[in-house]
Amino acid sequence: MAESVIPNLPDWKIIQTNPEKVNDLIEGLSGITDPEMGLSIIQLGLVRDIELKPDNVLITMILTTPYCPYGPSMLESTRKKVETILTIPTSINYGAISWEPGMMEKDLRDDWGLF
Repeated sequence: MAESVIPNLPDWKIIQTNPEKVNDLIEGLSGITDPEMGLSIIQLGLVRDIELKPDNVLITMILTTPYCPYGPSMLESTRKKVETILTIPTSINYGAISWEPGMMEKDLRDDWGLF
C-alpha cells in the first residue's frame, strides 16, 4: 500500500476509498518537481490530500512558500496529471497550512542542509 512506498504520505482520503489508485498517483506526481528545491512535490509533501468523489477529484496542495514563483505552474501541472491518471475532472484547493521541512520524506530531511 502507499504507506510503504512513501513513509511521510499524508492521510489522503483516496487511500481509504480507492487504494488501488494510490501508487499510480504517487508515480505520476513524483515527476512534478519544485524547480527551486530540486525535489518532487511528493518528496516535499506538498500534496496534502486527494479525494475522489463520484463526479470529480479534489486535490489539496500547498507550496513551500506562499509566493513561490513556480507555484501556479506546479498547481496546474498537478491538477492536469491527476486528471490524466484518474480520467475525471479535477480541481485544486490551496491548503491553509504552511509547509515545513518535517513534511518531507524522512530520508531527505537529514541531507537537506538548511536546518
